[in-house]
Amino acid sequence: MMSSTLVETVSINYEDFNDSFLTCGTCLCTYDGTERTPKLLPCSHTVCRSCLERIVAAQTLDTGSFRCPICRETIHMPQGGVVAFPPSFIVNQLLDLMAQQRRDVIPKCSVHTNQELLFCETCDIVFCSLCLDCGTHSGRGASEHTVIPFAIAIKRMSEILLFKAHLCIKNLNAAYDAVSEELRQLELSVDKTLDSINRSFQDVIAVVDRRRHECLQWVRKIKEEKKTILKEQLDLIQAEKEKVQNECDGLQYQVEVRNITKKISDLNEKLDTTSTLSEPRENSFLRYDYKHNDALREIAKAVSNFGHISVSTTFPALSTAKICPTTAHLRSSVRISTVDYHGNPRLNGGDPVVVELRTEKGDLVETKLKDNDDGTYDVLFLPQKPGKLKLCASIFNRPIRDSPFSIDVSDHINPVGRFGSRGSGLDNFSQPVRICVGSEDTIHVLDTGNSRVKVLSQSGEVLRIIGPEGLEGQSATGLSLTPDGHLAVINWRTKLVSVVSPEGELVRQFTNPGFLEPIDIAVNSRGEVIVADAGASKIFIFDTSGNLTTTFGSRGDKDGQFKLISALTVGKNDEILIADHRIQIFTKDGKFSRRLVDSGKGHYGGITVDSSGHILATKTEKGRSYVQILSGGGKPLYFIDSHDDKLKRPSGLAVMTDFRLVVADLGNDCVKKYRYK
Repeated sequence: MMSSTLVETVSINYEDFNDSFLTCGTCLCTYDGTERTPKLLPCSHTVCRSCLERIVAAQTLDTGSFRCPICRETIHMPQGGVVAFPPSFIVNQLLDLMAQQRRDVIPKCSVHTNQELLFCETCDIVFCSLCLDCGTHSGRGASEHTVIPFAIAIKRMSEILLFKAHLCIKNLNAAYDAVSEELRQLELSVDKTLDSINRSFQDVIAVVDRRRHECLQWVRKIKEEKKTILKEQLDLIQAEKEKVQNECDGLQYQVEVRNITKKISDLNEKLDTTSTLSEPRENSFLRYDYKHNDALREIAKAVSNFGHISVSTTFPALSTAKICPTTAHLRSSVRISTVDYHGNPRLNGGDPVVVELRTEKGDLVETKLKDNDDGTYDVLFLPQKPGKLKLCASIFNRPIRDSPFSIDVSDHINPVGRFGSRGSGLDNFSQPVRICVGSEDTIHVLDTGNSRVKVLSQSGEVLRIIGPEGLEGQSATGLSLTPDGHLAVINWRTKLVSVVSPEGELVRQFTNPGFLEPIDIAVNSRGEVIVADAGASKIFIFDTSGNLTTTFGSRGDKDGQFKLISALTVGKNDEILIADHRIQIFTKDGKFSRRLVDSGKGHYGGITVDSSGHILATKTEKGRSYVQILSGGGKPLYFIDSHDDKLKRPSGLAVMTDFRLVVADLGNDCVKKYRYK
């Protein structure tokens, strides 16, 4: 009987074996017969000659010993130096064995056939240790280059190739799934659209059927009306027939000539009546017309235009969003621009754009999407506080390019325009203290230092100059517009109230002996002139003719008293708002109503009320000037700090339409324009 031998074989991966046994553990280079000759240390570890020489040169200057780079055991240098260390015969035998087994896969230099190829990852070149090109890879500069055996480089590149291929396959799978899902959605959209078309035309058919039913009912109604008339005539004829029949009965027995003659006369009358009954009082004519007007053509036209199939060529991945600078409390927007697959801008809207805006905490911020019907969409929102917002935008449930977006919300409200500078020229200002806004948002600036009123357009262009009537002596301190478009000016030096026409002509002028230091002026809806006097700590109210009607106020800190009046204005229902270090509100007749702000710090320079009832005031405290925005009830909402163009002693202010605000910046001799909502 024959015996059998079972041989167990072990498969060893060449690269793993090479990395574990044939590579220097210090420099990670494969051992060879030259510089990388394996040397066996007394601690039984193997290090290549090149690494050993470097280690010895660095550690044996004083002690004559060094540490094994693998186990850190102290090794004494033998006489003869590094060369005296015995070679690692086991490693050399393994090298010979592997060289015989893998000669065909170890790349060799085509010039130096016995030299294994090396690869520099830094320079991306292939060479061997004897090639002239390797001069930069030895010596001082060698530390700047990463050189590895070419076989290892191939292995790494293969791994990278496989990794990249895996990523490509993953991306292609995702793309396939996405397109497949879009195909599925297309089928769903088609089914939904077909259902909508069927339902809409059912509505059209219902309208047509309703009209058909109305026409049929109309015919039946006409039939009944005609039938009723004809039947009534038939009944009448039958009745007359019966009467004649009854009268004729017994005539053959009649012998009285007089009676026969009378019957003949009655029958003659009946003959006239029967001739009228022989004509039908109604006719049988009934015809349906549908070509008597343009209704059929209009119906055909309406049906041909009925319904619309909306399609889109928008490619979300190429569509973009423009993030504009965003400030807390100001209306902001982000514009989304759509393009097609080829990058061409879309020219119409209707895309199902979905946006979601959230704070850092994840709270949803209210947005409004505006379709501009030109391929662009505006996302409108009002941030309530500074910080970061996250905006996600998608079309067809696919994100647009770079979505989600991060929006930085600033706390600083800077001017959107600045008009003028110090001087006396046409475009200059000198001590602009008050400002008001007229029709079409024309800006009237009291340029006190130049004894004039400058009228500006919304863009700051000088439209005309008014003065010096009532503005003499560089001492006008108050400016207001009357209901009929005139200017009311108060001059603290002359103590005169001057009403000037838009062309600069003096309309009327008056004063009061109680004036000490009139500081500001306002005109209510009835045309009454209200003057604030800082010296007398009083408010004076005059009728349209300049006659004094009411005074109120005194010096002090109590309600209804004033410490140092700085400004006044007229609010809703002709309420009078007075500012010093606080804001007090009085009725149109001067009775105290309420106090809004009493911080006790700083001083107000100007005050106004917008159409929504918000109160706006300029204030300076501790060298810091700003515009304060308060609710109609006096609750502080936020402020305009003009961070990049600081306000300096802001005085008068006025509101324009579309939440624009102009401020007379006395310290900078200019007018600044802001958005405040």
